[in-house]
Parts: sequence; structure tokens; C-alpha cells
Amino acid sequence: MNSAHRGSSMDTDGRISRISGSTVEAVGLPGARMYDVARVGHIGIMGEIIRIEKGVTTVQVYEDTSGLSVGEPVLCTGQPLGVELGPGLIGSVFDGIQRPLGALRELEGDFILRGTDVCSLDRSALWEFEPAAAEGDRVEGGDTIGIVREGGKILHRIMVPPGMEGLIQDINAGSFRIEDTVARLKDSGGKERELTLLQKWPVRIPRPCGRKIPPDRPFLTGQRILDTLFPVALGGAAIVPGGFGTGKTVVEQTLAKYAHADVIIYIGCGERGNEMTEVLQEFPELEDPQTGGSLMERTVLVVNTSNMPVAAREASIYTGITIAEYFRDMGYHVALMADSTSRWAEALREISSRLEEMPGEEGYPTYMGTRLAGFFERAGHVQTLGKEDRKGSVTVVGAISPPGGDFSEPVTQGSMRISGALWALDTSLAHRRHFPAISWTRSYSLYCDTLAPWFMEEVSEDWPEQRMNLNRMLEREKEILEMVQLVGEDAIPESQRILLLGARLIRENFLRQNAYHPVDASCSLAKQYWLLRAFLESYQVTLKALERISLENIMSLSTLSDLARLNEQPDDAFPEASREVLAKLGGEIDEMARQIALQKEALEKETAGGEAGKKEA
Repeated sequence: MNSAHRGSSMDTDGRISRISGSTVEAVGLPGARMYDVARVGHIGIMGEIIRIEKGVTTVQVYEDTSGLSVGEPVLCTGQPLGVELGPGLIGSVFDGIQRPLGALRELEGDFILRGTDVCSLDRSALWEFEPAAAEGDRVEGGDTIGIVREGGKILHRIMVPPGMEGLIQDINAGSFRIEDTVARLKDSGGKERELTLLQKWPVRIPRPCGRKIPPDRPFLTGQRILDTLFPVALGGAAIVPGGFGTGKTVVEQTLAKYAHADVIIYIGCGERGNEMTEVLQEFPELEDPQTGGSLMERTVLVVNTSNMPVAAREASIYTGITIAEYFRDMGYHVALMADSTSRWAEALREISSRLEEMPGEEGYPTYMGTRLAGFFERAGHVQTLGKEDRKGSVTVVGAISPPGGDFSEPVTQGSMRISGALWALDTSLAHRRHFPAISWTRSYSLYCDTLAPWFMEEVSEDWPEQRMNLNRMLEREKEILEMVQLVGEDAIPESQRILLLGARLIRENFLRQNAYHPVDASCSLAKQYWLLRAFLESYQVTLKALERISLENIMSLSTLSDLARLNEQPDDAFPEASREVLAKLGGEIDEMARQIALQKEALEKETAGGEAGKKEA
């Protein structure tokens, strides 16, 4: 059973007075508070109080209300919706309100019965606790008192809950269940408090931190178009809007596998059941490139498919980001993938309409922008609580599914005002099999200037310059292509046709990336730099070669195919591989120019000899 669903109930039970879809109105709950969890009906369907007005309490129910009737009891637990935080999170699959789907399947089969009570974390599992503090130590919220090794590379830090402090009276090593007492504190008031392996936290309240750190380093994704053109800061927020079939889910799954993050939280919010089935089947089989083990050894999945109740969908992103903040507080860098926030906004719209609230644009509630901001603002790079010098981060990547690919719709526009990077997916690119189908003309990043010093120090001093040259080349290509549509390619100067050739090589072999290629699926920053530099320098070389050879000769150079395959070279082959290709390109141009000069000289001799013969005749 979810941690928020346990606890002493209020003295007075209410009764159902009205039912409208997923919302239930009850009377007779005088002590009810906003966002407390309630149990509805004889079978105890789970819900959350979302409105209290003139003695009538409105409950947003997380399960199907079929079969409920007026007059059935409503019980308020007196606790807000919360999650259980402790050993056992890593590798788990939860629904939107943190019910473990694996345990539910063992208990009930393939379909979840309403009113089911299952612990979010296994109460019978034993965990080996290694103390990191000693008796007599003074500790405060966020301090580590011990470590639990869950497997994989994640060391689970057992921390003092926020808001608690005192002297350790005793602490024990050994095997414990998550509810067993591992240490006792005495606070400044003389009250003793027991510490277990388990923490509980309300999902709608952000977990506190020491301080937020300015965005001064990037969240590396391994995707060239993102890291080079549209980087997002560590602890930043990015959105990935795109129409149907543009590859939003593939982009997020690729980031989950290759991004430089310690922990992955993947939220399937309102997605199709077959897509989430693929995720559940593929993630355990994916090899973690960091450890060589299973990707699930550092992943938590929160699943809420499109056929599940919309109220639970609305709660799912809060469940996921609270778990992400917990691992952030341990000092880990967490990547949260929300797929998709459009389905979450649709849940808000449906709930709002049942409450008969004043609708905003396209029927969405007027407070949708505030809710979006509250979610994205929980991202950040922070100094954690406690005396230890720990830094952690939560980087949020939210997919958006605008109807018809229309980026002017409210969810996309509201998210653009909050997030720091836009990775806009383009349907035309997807139809041309260009993946990731991220438009370099519509996308942007607000983090480029603040991250430039890091790139200059860690990669190369001319990184911003190379990035600027790439942008200029792509912009110039767009202008020339517009001209070509009017007059045809043969009517433009050869220098512009050379630029089109260089830009095409960059688009097809730098901006495009094969997610299924063993080498090209992920690309280090060093390789990105040298690969981009090779393409830009090859353009300059071929442009200068026009002074010696014709455009047709340049287009026939065999080295161009070597350039196109340069992205398949492993990281350790750079920069030598790029230098070799550029040297080969220059040598082939020199040889072709020499052959052309020899042919011209022979032709001139032949012509001169013919003229001399005519004079003699």
C-alpha cells in the first residue's frame, strides 16, 4: 500500500453525495484538508481531495468509479499523497501513484483490481546497512548515517530526513528491513527519534536543498545536434515537442541510455499501452554503456498508460520528480524523462471540466501554466542539505505531443516560456528518415552563452567559433535552397553549390545520428569537435579547390565518401582519423589538379604541333 494511504483516519466518515466521472463529492468530512488522500466507497477506492466548499468535499479518484453509488462511505486518511523513498526503488516499475506493478501482477494477474492495497517498497526484503556515522555524532537533515548497496553502481545513502537533527544515541550495522530502526537520535528538545531505511515525502512539495548552483556545466547527451547546437545545462529543463511519428519516445529512450546521468527516472504519462510495453520489455535488456550491466540497474520506471484513470496520470509526474529529488539529495545526477506532458495537461483539462471550472485557452484550466512552471522549476543543480559537500542535480526532459504538430497550442507555448531549451521535432525530417528529427531552424537553447566557458576549457578554445560557423553554414544553405527553388541549381554560382555540398555532408553525417549503430549511437564531445571541424575544413578546402579544378571534378572525389563515413569511426580514432581524411582530400585534389594540368599541357602541345604542320603545308 502506498505510504500516503496509511495512517489514522479522521473520526468522522463522510458519505458520497454526487459522482461525476473520476470526481466524487462527499459530505460529512469536517476535518478534511486540501490534497489529503481519501478512501471512497465500500471497496476503498483511492482518491485525493481537490476542493472543499460549503461542507462539500470533492475527491479526485485515482481509479475507475464504476459501480459506486450515492451514500457509500468516504474515509479521509489525514495524510497527503506521498511516496516511499528507500532501498528497492532502483529497478522498480510503479504506476502513477507508486503502486509496484510487479507485486500487483503477482497478487492479481494482468489487471489491477480497484481498492488494492500494496506496499510501494517490499517490507520483507533484507538490506545490509553499513553505518557511516557513530554514536555521539551530531547530525542534521541530509547527513548520511549509512549506506545500503542495492547492486549495480548506485550506493543508496541512508540520510537523516529534512527538518530533523540531534545526537546519535546508538546506530547498528547488519541486515534490516526498511521499517526496522537502524539508529536513534535525541534532538535539542530531548525527544528521541527513530531512524529507519525508509523516508516518506508528499509528492506536491519539493524536497529542500542547501542552495541552487548556477548552470555552469552541460548535461551531456551523446547526441551531436543537442550537445553542439542546443545544449541543456546540468539541472536544466528541455522540451521535445513533435507530431505523431517524429520520434519523441525514441529520443527520450536514447537519452535514457546514453546521457551522462547516474540515475534515470522515466515517466510514461498517458502513453499508448503498446509503447509502454516495449519500454518494459526493452529496458531490462538494454546494456548500460557505463557499466556493461542492465540499464534497469540505475532506472526507475513510472508507468501510467492512456487507458488508466486520468487522475493518476496527473499525479504521475509528481511521483517521478519526487523520486528524482531523493536521489539528487544523495549527490547523484538524475535525468527525468516525462513522456508526455501533453497527456498530463489533458488530464488536468478533464478534471477541471468535471469541476466546472472556468476554462482557459482550448479548454485547458487557467492554472495550467502555473502547474507546468511548478513542475519544471523542480529541476536544478544543487548543494544538498547536510554538512557533507555533496552536489546533485535533476535535469528534466519533457516530451510534448501537440495536436497536428501545432507548436502554437497552449501546452507547447506554456512549456517554452519555462524551459531553457527547445528541441523541436520536424515531421518532414522524420519522413525523410533523418533521425533524430530535430529541426535546427526552429530549435534553440538559452544555455549556450553560460555554458561556453565550460566547453572552451574542457573541449577546445574555439568551440564557440566552430559552433557559430556551423550555424552560419546552415542558415546560408537555407537561403540558397530558397533561391534554388526559384531559378534551379544550375543557375547559381559554383561556390554556392559547394556550400550546398558541405552542408549536406553535415546534415546527413553530423546532425543525423543512427540510434542503432554500435558506434554512432552515442558520440563523445571530443569526437563531436573533431568531426565538425573536419566537415567545416573540408568545405574550405573544396571551396578553394574551385580555383584549380571544376565543380564536376570536386563532386567526383572519392574522399567525400570517406568523409561521409567518418562518424562511424570509434572515439579513440579521433582526431587522427579526421586528419587522415583531410590530408587524403587535399592530396586527391592536388593529384587531380596535376592530372588536369598535364592534360592541358598535352592538349596545348598537340594544338601547337597541328598549327605548325598547317603552316609547313
